[in-house]
Amino acid sequence: MSKSFELEGTIKEIMETKTFKNDFTKREFVVTEDDDRYPQDIKLAMIRGNCALLDTVKPGDKVRVTFSLRGNLYQGRYYTDLQAFKLERLEPDGSSAEPIPLPADDFAPDEIRDEDMPF
Repeated sequence: MSKSFELEGTIKEIMETKTFKNDFTKREFVVTEDDDRYPQDIKLAMIRGNCALLDTVKPGDKVRVTFSLRGNLYQGRYYTDLQAFKLERLEPDGSSAEPIPLPADDFAPDEIRDEDMPF
């Protein structure tokens, strides 16, 4: 079982969904973590059915993202991904709003096999 991490911040940007071979989909987004003296822009990705979760938020929304750290070797290069699988909208005071429901065809992050990824 892989370890999960959490990040709280503000949605800065949401990119378009990319489709790769075998209908593998990936959608990247950027969250600005501003708890520090120097705000950090962190790029994360949703894959497959979880891409739809990003349709429920917009730039400027405060969120809590749960993600796993994924890495693999593809064509002689190593890649690291912050793969998000849960998204919660936060109230302006930092309290949690109702979690954004997962798509019906959702799957646990451990069900993802690295060989399925095209990068």
